[in-house]
Amino acid sequence: MKKLIALLLLLCTLAVPFALTACGESEDVGRIRIGGLKGPTSMGLVKIMEDDANGTAKFDYEFTVAGNDATVLTTALLKGELDMIAVPANLASVLYNNTDGKIKVLAVNTLGVLHIAAKGESISSVADLRGKTIYAMNQGTVTEYTLRYLLKKNGINPDTEVNIVWKNGSEAQTEVIAALKTNEKAIAMLPQPALTVAMGKVEGLQDVIDFNDEWAKLPNAPKLVTGVLAVRTEFVMQYPQTVKAFLEEYKASADYVNQNTEEAAALIEEHGIFAAAVAKAALPECSITCV
Repeated sequence: MKKLIALLLLLCTLAVPFALTACGESEDVGRIRIGGLKGPTSMGLVKIMEDDANGTAKFDYEFTVAGNDATVLTTALLKGELDMIAVPANLASVLYNNTDGKIKVLAVNTLGVLHIAAKGESISSVADLRGKTIYAMNQGTVTEYTLRYLLKKNGINPDTEVNIVWKNGSEAQTEVIAALKTNEKAIAMLPQPALTVAMGKVEGLQDVIDFNDEWAKLPNAPKLVTGVLAVRTEFVMQYPQTVKAFLEEYKASADYVNQNTEEAAALIEEHGIFAAAVAKAALPECSITCV
Protein backbone atom coordinates (compact mmCIF):
# COMPACT_ATOMS: atom_id res chain seq x y z
CA MET A 1 0.00 0.00 0.00
CA LYS A 2 2.74 2.45 0.99
CA LYS A 3 4.69 1.66 -2.19
CA LEU A 4 1.66 2.30 -4.37
CA ILE A 5 0.70 5.55 -2.67
CA ALA A 6 4.31 6.70 -2.86
CA LEU A 7 4.37 5.87 -6.57
CA LEU A 8 1.22 7.90 -7.26
CA LEU A 9 2.54 10.86 -5.27
CA LEU A 10 5.88 10.61 -7.05
CA LEU A 11 4.18 10.77 -10.44
CA CYS A 12 2.74 14.10 -9.37
CA THR A 13 6.16 15.43 -8.39
CA LEU A 14 7.79 14.08 -11.53
CA ALA A 15 5.45 15.96 -13.85
CA VAL A 16 7.44 18.45 -15.91
CA PRO A 17 6.80 22.19 -15.38
CA PHE A 18 7.16 23.92 -18.74
CA ALA A 19 9.22 27.09 -18.48
CA LEU A 20 8.77 28.42 -21.99
CA THR A 21 11.75 29.92 -23.75
CA ALA A 22 11.69 33.53 -24.87
CA CYS A 23 9.09 34.44 -27.48
CA GLY A 24 10.35 33.74 -30.97
CA GLU A 25 13.41 31.79 -29.82
CA SER A 26 13.94 28.77 -32.08
CA GLU A 27 14.69 25.26 -30.87
CA ASP A 28 16.81 23.20 -33.23
CA VAL A 29 15.86 19.83 -31.78
CA GLY A 30 16.87 17.74 -34.77
CA ARG A 31 15.42 14.27 -34.19
CA ILE A 32 13.32 13.10 -31.22
CA ARG A 33 14.32 9.56 -30.24
CA ILE A 34 11.61 7.56 -28.46
CA GLY A 35 11.68 4.00 -27.11
CA GLY A 36 8.82 1.74 -26.05
CA LEU A 37 7.91 -1.82 -25.13
CA LYS A 38 5.74 -4.27 -27.06
CA GLY A 39 2.50 -3.54 -25.20
CA PRO A 40 -0.05 -0.89 -24.25
CA THR A 41 2.51 1.73 -23.18
CA SER A 42 3.59 2.07 -26.83
CA MET A 43 0.21 1.72 -28.53
CA GLY A 44 -0.73 5.38 -28.17
CA LEU A 45 2.32 6.38 -30.22
CA VAL A 46 1.41 4.55 -33.43
CA LYS A 47 -0.25 7.46 -35.23
CA ILE A 48 2.91 9.53 -34.71
CA MET A 49 4.96 6.56 -35.94
CA GLU A 50 2.86 6.35 -39.08
CA ASP A 51 2.92 10.12 -39.68
CA ASP A 52 6.69 10.08 -39.25
CA ALA A 53 6.99 7.28 -41.81
CA ASN A 54 4.83 9.32 -44.21
CA GLY A 55 6.71 12.56 -43.57
CA THR A 56 3.68 14.35 -42.07
CA ALA A 57 4.65 14.40 -38.36
CA LYS A 58 5.48 17.65 -36.58
CA PHE A 59 9.05 16.55 -35.97
CA ASP A 60 11.59 14.04 -37.22
CA TYR A 61 11.34 10.94 -35.03
CA GLU A 62 13.32 7.79 -34.44
CA PHE A 63 11.39 4.99 -32.71
CA THR A 64 12.82 1.94 -30.94
CA VAL A 65 10.39 -0.83 -30.00
CA ALA A 66 11.98 -3.30 -27.57
CA GLY A 67 10.55 -6.60 -26.37
CA ASN A 68 9.31 -6.99 -22.80
CA ASP A 69 12.67 -6.15 -21.21
CA ALA A 70 12.93 -2.45 -20.45
CA THR A 71 16.65 -2.64 -19.60
CA VAL A 72 17.62 -1.86 -23.19
CA LEU A 73 15.47 1.27 -23.14
CA THR A 74 16.54 2.55 -19.73
CA THR A 75 20.20 2.05 -20.54
CA ALA A 76 19.84 3.95 -23.81
CA LEU A 77 17.91 6.76 -22.09
CA LEU A 78 20.53 7.22 -19.40
CA LYS A 79 23.31 7.17 -22.00
CA GLY A 80 21.55 9.92 -23.96
CA GLU A 81 20.86 7.59 -26.89
CA LEU A 82 17.08 7.99 -26.39
CA ASP A 83 15.21 11.13 -25.37
CA MET A 84 11.96 9.56 -24.11
CA ILE A 85 10.73 6.08 -23.18
CA ALA A 86 7.23 4.66 -22.68
CA VAL A 87 7.51 2.33 -19.67
CA PRO A 88 5.67 1.06 -16.56
CA ALA A 89 5.13 3.76 -13.96
CA ASN A 90 7.14 2.09 -11.22
CA LEU A 91 10.19 1.91 -13.50
CA ALA A 92 10.04 5.67 -14.06
CA SER A 93 10.03 6.25 -10.29
CA VAL A 94 13.05 3.96 -9.85
CA LEU A 95 14.94 5.81 -12.59
CA TYR A 96 14.06 9.18 -11.05
CA ASN A 97 15.37 8.17 -7.65
CA ASN A 98 18.45 6.33 -8.91
CA THR A 99 19.58 9.24 -11.10
CA ASP A 100 18.87 12.14 -8.74
CA GLY A 101 16.11 13.46 -10.98
CA LYS A 102 17.82 13.12 -14.37
CA ILE A 103 14.52 11.85 -15.80
CA LYS A 104 10.99 13.21 -15.42
CA VAL A 105 7.50 12.08 -16.37
CA LEU A 106 5.85 13.85 -19.30
CA ALA A 107 2.54 12.01 -19.34
CA VAL A 108 0.55 9.09 -18.05
CA ASN A 109 -0.03 6.99 -21.16
CA THR A 110 -1.79 3.88 -19.81
CA LEU A 111 -4.36 3.52 -17.05
CA GLY A 112 -5.47 0.17 -15.62
CA VAL A 113 -4.96 -2.90 -17.82
CA LEU A 114 -5.14 -5.67 -15.21
CA HIS A 115 -7.84 -8.36 -15.12
CA ILE A 116 -8.56 -11.57 -13.25
CA ALA A 117 -9.30 -14.48 -15.57
CA ALA A 118 -10.66 -17.83 -14.41
CA LYS A 119 -12.03 -21.15 -15.60
CA GLY A 120 -13.97 -23.63 -13.50
CA GLU A 121 -14.18 -21.19 -10.57
CA SER A 122 -16.99 -18.85 -9.57
CA ILE A 123 -15.21 -15.52 -9.15
CA SER A 124 -17.04 -12.20 -9.30
CA SER A 125 -15.17 -9.96 -6.87
CA VAL A 126 -11.76 -9.55 -5.27
CA ALA A 127 -13.17 -10.97 -2.04
CA ASP A 128 -13.77 -14.27 -3.86
CA LEU A 129 -9.99 -14.69 -4.29
CA ARG A 130 -9.50 -15.63 -0.65
CA GLY A 131 -7.86 -19.06 -0.39
CA LYS A 132 -7.17 -19.28 -4.13
CA THR A 133 -3.98 -19.74 -6.16
CA ILE A 134 -3.38 -16.87 -8.57
CA TYR A 135 -0.89 -17.07 -11.43
CA ALA A 136 0.55 -13.65 -12.23
CA MET A 137 3.24 -11.91 -14.27
CA ASN A 138 5.86 -9.25 -13.51
CA GLN A 139 6.54 -9.33 -9.79
CA GLY A 140 7.96 -6.12 -8.36
CA THR A 141 6.04 -3.83 -10.71
CA VAL A 142 2.74 -1.93 -10.68
CA THR A 143 1.14 -5.33 -11.28
CA GLU A 144 2.19 -6.66 -7.87
CA TYR A 145 1.52 -3.42 -6.02
CA THR A 146 -2.00 -3.19 -7.44
CA LEU A 147 -2.90 -6.79 -6.61
CA ARG A 148 -1.58 -6.58 -3.06
CA TYR A 149 -3.31 -3.27 -2.44
CA LEU A 150 -6.71 -4.47 -3.69
CA LEU A 151 -6.45 -7.71 -1.73
CA LYS A 152 -5.75 -5.77 1.47
CA LYS A 153 -8.59 -3.35 0.81
CA ASN A 154 -10.90 -6.36 0.50
CA GLY A 155 -9.76 -7.81 3.81
CA ILE A 156 -7.39 -10.42 2.38
CA ASN A 157 -3.80 -10.81 3.56
CA PRO A 158 -1.78 -11.25 0.32
CA ASP A 159 0.97 -13.13 2.16
CA THR A 160 -1.14 -15.71 3.99
CA GLU A 161 -4.64 -15.90 2.54
CA VAL A 162 -3.85 -16.33 -1.17
CA ASN A 163 -1.12 -18.19 -3.03
CA ILE A 164 0.39 -15.92 -5.69
CA VAL A 165 2.56 -17.81 -8.17
CA TRP A 166 4.75 -15.30 -10.00
CA LYS A 167 6.08 -15.82 -13.51
CA ASN A 168 8.75 -13.37 -14.61
CA GLY A 169 10.99 -12.78 -17.58
CA SER A 170 10.46 -13.08 -21.33
CA GLU A 171 8.50 -16.37 -21.02
CA ALA A 172 6.16 -15.21 -18.24
CA GLN A 173 3.07 -14.94 -20.45
CA THR A 174 3.71 -18.38 -22.00
CA GLU A 175 4.15 -19.93 -18.55
CA VAL A 176 0.94 -18.43 -17.18
CA ILE A 177 -1.02 -19.65 -20.22
CA ALA A 178 0.48 -23.13 -19.79
CA ALA A 179 -0.66 -23.17 -16.16
CA LEU A 180 -4.16 -22.13 -17.21
CA LYS A 181 -4.31 -24.94 -19.76
CA THR A 182 -3.30 -27.68 -17.34
CA ASN A 183 -5.29 -26.60 -14.28
CA GLU A 184 -9.07 -26.97 -14.53
CA LYS A 185 -9.63 -24.46 -11.74
CA ALA A 186 -6.89 -21.99 -12.61
CA ILE A 187 -7.05 -18.29 -11.84
CA ALA A 188 -4.67 -15.73 -13.31
CA MET A 189 -4.09 -12.01 -13.16
CA LEU A 190 -3.19 -10.81 -16.65
CA PRO A 191 -2.75 -7.40 -18.28
CA GLN A 192 -4.14 -6.58 -21.68
CA PRO A 193 -3.33 -7.62 -24.36
CA ALA A 194 -1.93 -10.78 -22.70
CA LEU A 195 -5.45 -11.53 -21.47
CA THR A 196 -6.80 -11.50 -25.02
CA VAL A 197 -4.02 -13.86 -26.10
CA ALA A 198 -4.77 -16.22 -23.21
CA MET A 199 -8.51 -16.26 -23.88
CA GLY A 200 -7.81 -17.28 -27.45
CA LYS A 201 -5.65 -20.21 -26.33
CA VAL A 202 -7.36 -21.51 -23.17
CA GLU A 203 -10.79 -23.04 -23.62
CA GLY A 204 -13.32 -21.85 -21.07
CA LEU A 205 -11.20 -18.98 -19.77
CA GLN A 206 -13.30 -15.94 -18.82
CA ASP A 207 -12.55 -12.35 -17.87
CA VAL A 208 -14.17 -12.15 -14.42
CA ILE A 209 -12.72 -9.01 -12.76
CA ASP A 210 -11.62 -5.70 -14.26
CA PHE A 211 -9.27 -4.00 -11.80
CA ASN A 212 -10.33 -0.58 -13.07
CA ASP A 213 -13.83 -1.32 -11.73
CA GLU A 214 -12.46 -2.59 -8.41
CA TRP A 215 -10.18 0.43 -8.08
CA ALA A 216 -13.10 2.79 -8.69
CA LYS A 217 -14.88 1.29 -5.67
CA LEU A 218 -12.14 2.49 -3.31
CA PRO A 219 -12.90 5.72 -1.43
CA ASN A 220 -11.15 8.80 -2.87
CA ALA A 221 -9.01 6.65 -5.16
CA PRO A 222 -7.16 8.34 -8.04
CA LYS A 223 -7.23 6.62 -11.41
CA LEU A 224 -5.21 3.44 -11.63
CA VAL A 225 -1.93 4.19 -13.43
CA THR A 226 0.09 1.58 -15.33
CA GLY A 227 2.40 3.31 -17.82
CA VAL A 228 4.04 6.67 -18.38
CA LEU A 229 6.22 8.50 -20.88
CA ALA A 230 9.53 9.47 -19.27
CA VAL A 231 11.98 12.03 -20.64
CA ARG A 232 15.55 13.04 -19.94
CA THR A 233 15.41 16.18 -17.79
CA GLU A 234 18.25 17.69 -19.85
CA PHE A 235 16.20 17.25 -23.03
CA VAL A 236 13.02 18.85 -21.71
CA MET A 237 14.92 21.79 -20.23
CA GLN A 238 16.76 22.38 -23.51
CA TYR A 239 13.67 22.04 -25.74
CA PRO A 240 10.59 23.04 -23.71
CA GLN A 241 8.55 24.38 -26.63
CA THR A 242 9.34 21.31 -28.72
CA VAL A 243 8.24 19.02 -25.88
CA LYS A 244 5.02 20.97 -25.42
CA ALA A 245 4.24 20.68 -29.15
CA PHE A 246 5.14 17.00 -29.08
CA LEU A 247 2.69 16.36 -26.23
CA GLU A 248 -0.09 17.90 -28.31
CA GLU A 249 0.79 15.50 -31.14
CA TYR A 250 0.98 12.62 -28.67
CA LYS A 251 -2.47 13.42 -27.29
CA ALA A 252 -3.89 13.46 -30.83
CA SER A 253 -2.24 10.10 -31.52
CA ALA A 254 -3.72 8.52 -28.37
CA ASP A 255 -7.15 9.90 -29.28
CA TYR A 256 -6.82 8.43 -32.77
CA VAL A 257 -5.98 5.00 -31.35
CA ASN A 258 -9.01 5.06 -29.08
CA GLN A 259 -11.38 6.27 -31.79
CA ASN A 260 -10.18 4.13 -34.72
CA THR A 261 -9.73 0.62 -33.37
CA GLU A 262 -9.39 -1.28 -36.64
CA GLU A 263 -7.03 1.20 -38.29
CA ALA A 264 -4.98 1.58 -35.10
CA ALA A 265 -4.69 -2.20 -34.73
CA ALA A 266 -3.24 -2.42 -38.24
CA LEU A 267 -0.68 0.27 -37.37
CA ILE A 268 0.19 -1.49 -34.11
CA GLU A 269 1.14 -4.58 -36.09
CA GLU A 270 2.87 -2.60 -38.84
CA HIS A 271 5.15 -0.93 -36.32
CA GLY A 272 6.08 -4.14 -34.54
CA ILE A 273 4.18 -3.71 -31.27
CA PHE A 274 1.56 -6.48 -31.39
CA ALA A 275 -0.41 -8.61 -33.83
CA ALA A 276 -3.33 -6.71 -35.37
CA ALA A 277 -5.96 -9.33 -34.54
CA VAL A 278 -5.01 -9.32 -30.86
CA ALA A 279 -4.67 -5.54 -30.76
CA LYS A 280 -8.12 -5.05 -32.31
CA ALA A 281 -9.75 -7.25 -29.67
CA ALA A 282 -7.73 -5.85 -26.77
CA LEU A 283 -7.65 -2.11 -27.54
CA PRO A 284 -10.99 -1.25 -25.88
CA GLU A 285 -9.56 -2.68 -22.63
CA CYS A 286 -6.04 -1.26 -22.90
CA SER A 287 -6.85 2.10 -21.27
CA ILE A 288 -4.69 4.11 -23.69
CA THR A 289 -4.56 7.76 -22.70
CA CYS A 290 -2.33 10.84 -22.62
CA VAL A 291 -2.66 12.80 -19.41
